[in-house]
Amino acid sequence: MSNERNPSESLSPTAFQPRSETTVATTRRITPAATLLVVAGLVIAYVLFFLLTARSVSVTVESETTPTIDISGLHLPFGERFLMRPGSYELNVTAEGYQTYTGSLRVDDAEVQTRAVVLTPLPGTLIIESIPPSATVSLSGTVIGVTPLTIDEIDAGEVTVNLVAERYLPYETTIEVTGRTQTQRFSANLTPGWARVSVETIPTEVSVSIDQQNVDWSAVTSSKQVLEVMQGAREITFSAPGYIDELVELKTVADTDVDLGTIELTPAAGILRLTSVPAGAVVTRDGRFVGATPTDVTMEPAARHRIELRRAGYLPESFSLSLEKGASVDRQVVLSPALGEVDIQVTPRNATIQVNGDDRGKGSQILALPGVEQVITIRAPGYASVERRVTPRAGLKQRINVALLTEEEARKAAIKPEITSSVGQTLVLIDPQVSPVNQFTMGAPRRDAGRGANEVERPVRLTRAFYMATTEVTNAQFRQFTQNHESGQAGGKSLNREHQPAVQLSWQQAASFCNWLSAREGLPLFYTERDGIVTGFDSASTGYRLPTEAEWAFATRVQGEDIWRFSWGEAWPPEDGSANLADASSALVTGRILNGYTDNVVVSAEVGKFPPNPRGLYDMGGNVAEWVNDVYRIPVPSEAIEGDPLGDRQGDNYTIRGASWSLSRLRELRLTYRDYGERGRDDVGFRVARYAE
Repeated sequence: MSNERNPSESLSPTAFQPRSETTVATTRRITPAATLLVVAGLVIAYVLFFLLTARSVSVTVESETTPTIDISGLHLPFGERFLMRPGSYELNVTAEGYQTYTGSLRVDDAEVQTRAVVLTPLPGTLIIESIPPSATVSLSGTVIGVTPLTIDEIDAGEVTVNLVAERYLPYETTIEVTGRTQTQRFSANLTPGWARVSVETIPTEVSVSIDQQNVDWSAVTSSKQVLEVMQGAREITFSAPGYIDELVELKTVADTDVDLGTIELTPAAGILRLTSVPAGAVVTRDGRFVGATPTDVTMEPAARHRIELRRAGYLPESFSLSLEKGASVDRQVVLSPALGEVDIQVTPRNATIQVNGDDRGKGSQILALPGVEQVITIRAPGYASVERRVTPRAGLKQRINVALLTEEEARKAAIKPEITSSVGQTLVLIDPQVSPVNQFTMGAPRRDAGRGANEVERPVRLTRAFYMATTEVTNAQFRQFTQNHESGQAGGKSLNREHQPAVQLSWQQAASFCNWLSAREGLPLFYTERDGIVTGFDSASTGYRLPTEAEWAFATRVQGEDIWRFSWGEAWPPEDGSANLADASSALVTGRILNGYTDNVVVSAEVGKFPPNPRGLYDMGGNVAEWVNDVYRIPVPSEAIEGDPLGDRQGDNYTIRGASWSLSRLRELRLTYRDYGERGRDDVGFRVARYAE
């Protein structure tokens, strides 16, 4: 077929016809050799590709047994390493005695890589034994049982083991548990916690206690005994009948031997348990005092002793006695009284006589009584009982005359007209019931010149007899209560001399002084105190106190049937020297004076220097004003009569009565003048009082 085309031929279009497929059947044959060649080429190509792109990976396994490593995917072992292309693989590691490890292995682009795998050991079994057995086992502080002890499924690793057995030293160690299903055995010999103490005793038969606990012991040799004594400081006591206990103090060390040698007990003295009728007899042994009955008399073993008993009013008794070692004997000795006659004459005739509380009949009689002090009490209905003490004497007749008084007669007789306190104060008796006047009006009428608004009139009746100090408490007396008290000075003049009134003290300090004085003389306290603060009073107490305002007014104003206006009477102005007031000599200190009056004292004077009032009381209207018992109140006008008023039990301010060396005005010198305060002043002191019964 020629491809050449005639140039003269023109191209003309033809109708389009679809191409028809022509199938040409061909047959191509591939030989096996060619196939092998192709496969080999592909394998070589891939191997070259793998070798060029693979990375060297090492998997290290920490285990005691040989591990088996299984890696998913294509990898090529190369000695202890693997050639692997970058990517993620599943890694499984197994080893005998360990838990199987499963995880992922990530290979990156680094040329050399290492992956470490730590296998977890499987639990194992631990057997713990001890000598002695039955020791308490604790693992890491937790008690789990006693030896011998098998612990299954114990995790591998380090564990602290503690063993504790009675009388052995505590044991502690650290064990490395292998695990991996293996069985380990651990055994410990505990150290005894005692020392072995050997001793020979005389006598051989003795009982022993350690720290007061009885113990058994065993023979080591024919003459030696051994004790197991726990370590530390111990007291070992050896005892035997008839011997004195022997105490040995010993400091022992565990698991050591100690030899105490020979301990010889001292024979115990015999004991004579001696009583007498009556009791209280003086006992001597061989002429030496050993006690008063009832008493135990020690007797040297096998020696003969002379025992003698003596008691005042009784005949002496004696005897001889010997006792074996450790023996005890009870003996009672009845003493014979040495009697003396006492002639008791009583009035009235029906009076009962008691001797030491025992009735001896009525009326006068002669009694034979032991020659010791006897308490004789005489009683009769409607009469006050009388007590007398007498010591009879053999061969000497004594006589007692007692005339009983009625209770009223006895009461009056018992009240002394004057008493002295333990710090030297004189107190005089004031008994309103024997006074011509015991009911009077406190305060002042409205028309009284100088009357203050707080001088409200109120009727008062006093019935209880009382004692009042004749002078104010001095610095010397108060310093027996408060050693460092200072009254100070005024205008350069001392207020601090021994016999000047104690001033610059509060009402609380004055009340506390009264309680201190009561306690000093064994009297019941009048004031109740808490933490040094007065909180109230006991109206029934006969202890020292401050005068009540009513008592102060009665003692100063009521003189016989007259009611005084001033402490010196009714005269105004007062005569010179009537009282210590603010006279011309005090002008530079007080600033105010009583014109025309002279007492020649600038500040406070020694107590008792100026004339007393008719009751024998000094300075009731001068020298220093005085604290009284009553809480300060302005009375409410009332016609009701108050009986023995004491005022409120507690308050903020307390009443001050009386004039002082710094006062001069008419209203201040009147006996009805009332002041108040809570703190000390240089012109305010106090005096003491107390109920007579």
